[in-house]
Amino acid sequence: MAEIIQRDGTWIFDGDALRLTPGRDKNVSLLRKTLGELVLPLGALAGVSFEQGRKTGRLRLRLRDGADPLLHATGGRLAEPHDPYQLTVESDRYGVAEYFTDEVRNALLLDEVPSDPVSEYLLPGPAVPLSVSAGDGTASFDGERIRLEWNWKTEDAKAAAGTRTLTVSDLTAVEWHPSAGLENGYLRFTVKNAPTKAPPKYDPNSVELWGFKKDPLMALVAAAVQARLPHPAAASATDVRQLEAAAAPAASGGEDDHDALLRRLRELGELHRSGVLTDEEFSMAKQAVLKRM
Repeated sequence: MAEIIQRDGTWIFDGDALRLTPGRDKNVSLLRKTLGELVLPLGALAGVSFEQGRKTGRLRLRLRDGADPLLHATGGRLAEPHDPYQLTVESDRYGVAEYFTDEVRNALLLDEVPSDPVSEYLLPGPAVPLSVSAGDGTASFDGERIRLEWNWKTEDAKAAAGTRTLTVSDLTAVEWHPSAGLENGYLRFTVKNAPTKAPPKYDPNSVELWGFKKDPLMALVAAAVQARLPHPAAASATDVRQLEAAAAPAASGGEDDHDALLRRLRELGELHRSGVLTDEEFSMAKQAVLKRM
């Protein structure tokens, strides 16, 4: 077992999982304290590193893509103080941090843990029920329903719609953006068959954020909802099936079929060159056409 105890937190590795406990120091972020202890299975990990500095160093864990709903919902936008997978290390504990790093790396090698993306979440996401008041509203989530309530700072046009209640089945996506410079952040829920381009200030499915202390906690609401939405790998599989269906021409027969397939290949090439299809999507769709030739 490897263990490192710091004011910033305590990390323990038992060979199968890492237990990450935030510290009680006043400098530990409110998000990490609210999120609480995390148990990270070794299979969710893609790598570990330790960076030394003059006064303090930093341990960093790198997770496999798609393993954690928090990282997916925040899209890499969590600032360092709020990132639960980083630990500040005092200079007198550099040797312990290096030993910890070696132990985790050796376990990854011995267990032959791949670093490629996963097809399902390996962490459960923040515990529910969860309620956060920040920006122009309060977002509450009980595991099935999201409730958005507005405060005195809410724009009249949005507040006029009253309290908003959404179910997970109503949604196609959730996203969280922190405020940056003069640009406000937001927590936004994308509702099926009702996309909106309205700014968060006016969008009844969004909470606008201004960069205050509790704003990062909205990322926990986003992560708890994300954990209950279809995994991004499942969405990608659906996209592939749709591409394959689109690649299939209407049944006719003989030479007409062959000509239709050739036309479809040319169309796919045009879509790829114009940037509508990515390299991967083009390859998948092309293979689907070639199988029918």
